[in-house]
Amino acid sequence: MNGRDRDDEGRARSARPRDGLGRPLPYGTPGVERQPEGVVRAPAETVAEAQRLLDGGMPFHAHEVFEDAWKSGPGAEAPLWRALAQLAVGLTHAARGNAVGGARLLRRGADALAGLEAEGEAALAGLEAEGDAALAGAEAEGEAALGRAEAEGEAALGGVDAACGGPAPYGIDVAGLVRWARELAGRVDAGQEVDAAAEAPLLTSPPDRPDSA
Repeated sequence: MNGRDRDDEGRARSARPRDGLGRPLPYGTPGVERQPEGVVRAPAETVAEAQRLLDGGMPFHAHEVFEDAWKSGPGAEAPLWRALAQLAVGLTHAARGNAVGGARLLRRGADALAGLEAEGEAALAGLEAEGDAALAGAEAEGEAALGRAEAEGEAALGGVDAACGGPAPYGIDVAGLVRWARELAGRVDAGQEVDAAAEAPLLTSPPDRPDSA
């Protein structure tokens, strides 16, 4: 007899309860409900749900939310959600006491986010250079052409967020998360015990943070 747990479609699954860090608990023990797989959320909903789980000391479950966004969203956004998932898994391992794995994943996620930030800044600089070139060329054509070029340059710069996500897509505090992950990785390397809820990162800049009330 096959004693493995399976869902209605016959796929293997584990019904064993787990805690907020994803660790299996004995059967019959109250656990933390797993996040349903394959949920399609708007980016703001992904950020809000992940922040709720992180604040509650459940980074393992937050990683599942990021994974859904990574797998169901536009391919261009996958590196962002994958990097955030790595941070959540890194925090999970650190809180479990796996210092080596936790620090490694925290740094890996931080490096991935830092790379995205650098790409956004490079794209912004490119658009600014194009705008400056258009304005310089327009000066020789007269005031009317200058006005048109200024409008075009401003429109191009205003579209940075749409074109490349900008330095902080969806209000995500990329620079702040990079600093948080690297600083925490250093403390984990030094042997400090980690409380997942106490170390929960702030995903967005304060004005954009979802209301937790």
